[in-house]
Amino acid sequence: MRQRIVSLILVLILSVSVLSGCGADTASSSKGSSGGSGEPIKLALSPWPGWFVWYLVKEKGFFEKNGVNVELVWFPVYSDSLSALASGKVDANSQTLSDTLAPASKGIKLKAVLVNDNSNGGDGVVVKPSVNSLTDLKGKKVATELGTVDHLLMLTALEKAGLGEKDVSYTNMTVNDAGPAFISGNLDAAVLWEPFLSKAIQEGKGKLLFSSKDTPGLIPDLLVFKEEITKNRPEDVKKILNAWFDALDYWKANPEEALQIMAKAAETPVDEYKAGVDSVKIFQLEDNVKAFQKADSLESLAFTSDKTANFLKGLDMLTAIPKPESFLDGHFVEEVMKERKK
Repeated sequence: MRQRIVSLILVLILSVSVLSGCGADTASSSKGSSGGSGEPIKLALSPWPGWFVWYLVKEKGFFEKNGVNVELVWFPVYSDSLSALASGKVDANSQTLSDTLAPASKGIKLKAVLVNDNSNGGDGVVVKPSVNSLTDLKGKKVATELGTVDHLLMLTALEKAGLGEKDVSYTNMTVNDAGPAFISGNLDAAVLWEPFLSKAIQEGKGKLLFSSKDTPGLIPDLLVFKEEITKNRPEDVKKILNAWFDALDYWKANPEEALQIMAKAAETPVDEYKAGVDSVKIFQLEDNVKAFQKADSLESLAFTSDKTANFLKGLDMLTAIPKPESFLDGHFVEEVMKERKK
């Protein structure tokens, strides 16, 4: 699964001129172009359960049905897709809200137009059996990677217990290291994402104490376009969104076939893919419209954006906090809803 590394994008932004010769050229776009007229819109994605829905869109012909020419560009390494969008090698990318904040703060013109999913248990705090509550984490050795959304999840969990990072023995580790370290008994707790999270639990080494299911809206995954595409080809943007929602309707009506198509694209057994996709909440059209509305809760993208930006700025990973309205554009899903209700 993807690794959500906010800090990488800061380096990528400074390297845009170098990256102009890289990015999509290193990815495999052989998984295809689909229908419509005009130059293909290059839409990037990488390994994460909610993003394999794009292959269901392609396989069932929903791009063609909606009359839009889309080329899916596959990036096995998530951070490569971020650099491809920042350098202009692709037109759109599937990425987290947190990884959209850094380029937005640097003035790179991007527009998030769709929520693909929210982590809904796919990220969590796993603890030793002897730890029974969040307050029990005081003084314990807890690991996650500095500046990632899982670091933010850890702080959110501690805050719920009236604790802060200073109250635990915090260790900065990547998930690739934290998962094995926890399983081997070298950590009291770790904040992990799938498949490391399930592995730690299934092997009997720990139990889930807190997860993204307890913080709906904290970790959203988005479809982010270059702003010039949303300005110059707004109808194509709407057609892509319609194709996405057509695929979700098809999935609902044909669950087994849909899962098989997405699992094949993920090169994963169906049962394993289903377990992964069950750890996220796929956002329907109504969910999207609500997410783009302003509210004082994590279910609002604007609220979550400010919370995450302040978190990153506190770690000196952002020099400025971007205004949510500068990169969040909900008018597309609103228009799609109006049109689909006719």
